Amino acid sequence: MTKKGCNKNSTQKLSTFDWMSDLPETIKDTDFVEVQFKNTRKGYYLNSSKIPLEKGDVVAVESSPGHDIGEVTLVGRLVLLQMKKNNFDPEKTDAQKVYRKAKETDIEKFNEAKAKEQDTMIRSRQIAESLNLNMKIGDVEYQGDGNKAIFYYIADERVDFRQLIKIFAETFRVRIEMKQIGARQEAGRIGGIGSCGRELCCSKFKTTFSSVSTSAARIQDISLNPQKLAGQCGKLKCCMNYEVDSYVSATKDFPSKEIPLETLDNTYYHFKTDVFKAQMTYSTSQHFAANMVTIDAQRAKEVITMNKKGIKPHALKEEKVEEKKVIVNDFENVVGQDSLTRFDSDKKRQGGKPNNHRGNFRPQLSKPDPNKSKSDAPKMEVSKPKNEHRRPKDNGPRFQKPIKKNTSDQNPNAANA
Repeated sequence: MTKKGCNKNSTQKLSTFDWMSDLPETIKDTDFVEVQFKNTRKGYYLNSSKIPLEKGDVVAVESSPGHDIGEVTLVGRLVLLQMKKNNFDPEKTDAQKVYRKAKETDIEKFNEAKAKEQDTMIRSRQIAESLNLNMKIGDVEYQGDGNKAIFYYIADERVDFRQLIKIFAETFRVRIEMKQIGARQEAGRIGGIGSCGRELCCSKFKTTFSSVSTSAARIQDISLNPQKLAGQCGKLKCCMNYEVDSYVSATKDFPSKEIPLETLDNTYYHFKTDVFKAQMTYSTSQHFAANMVTIDAQRAKEVITMNKKGIKPHALKEEKVEEKKVIVNDFENVVGQDSLTRFDSDKKRQGGKPNNHRGNFRPQLSKPDPNKSKSDAPKMEVSKPKNEHRRPKDNGPRFQKPIKKNTSDQNPNAANA
């Protein structure tokens, strides 16, 4: 897939999932395009000249003063949805225009201005420190034509930087614009890796930041450790708000954590809750874990109802008597494999010869004689193998073949005949 598709091939942050990329009829719905600049700065510009623009094109757009260079990240109907999401009303705001696609000279000026950003930021920090201003300059962004520079700073209190702007204008010879941002916005512009091992949400897809409180951690039973709850910006992690609504809706069926459970032996107090398994753990002490018992939320409701009626159960866990099931195995003789005499039949090969693959030592029972008495039991006769050679009369080797004698030795007259 190319940049026209819905995947994230753009190097810009906060790129939007273009799920209308395969619908060409939506491109002509509006003349507005979304243009993204350095880091998280975006803008919506009117393509009044009807320039054929596509996702990924580098364009020169209107700015004050001069022009700026950015990348087209969205076109078509999806731009209207993003404008509504970001509260951009073209009727109340004068929409700026798209001048042209960026030329080689525009891109050269843009690269020259971008190369000065790091040195400008270091020098501006030194100037702010020399004036004893309680502020921190987090990032510097030059305009595409190099005529303007935006200084992003963080300050806890109101700062009088009128003298600072004069020194900046004399030092850098550009138009100065100061823009205050928060700690979360700074982390989004700089970027980084979170404790989860992935790219920061604020630098990847988040555009708006909502307040995060410690109550979100309490609802999800997260340890109130400030080192673990704080993100790269030093504030509470934004991701704690992602699943709060799911936890609130799931815990509606749970009983109150403030109500203790009373039994005949002890009084149990709530210790922790497992929302996914719908289980609650109780302890006999209010301050530490002691004699903990884990029961279902439904069982906790039953015990609370019994306590209200003045009934105390023997134990928190409900004792269930399990009936032993007797398993009867019924075997059926389908192929005759249970017969004990299935190997007694004498199988023969083709040609009438006996099958000797099991060996020649097979016991044979003699047929009983009806004239004999019952005391004369049939004796078992063992037939010797046909292919077994007889031992020699002398005590020779056991497996030695017998030596054939010459007929001339037996009959001396045979040779003379």
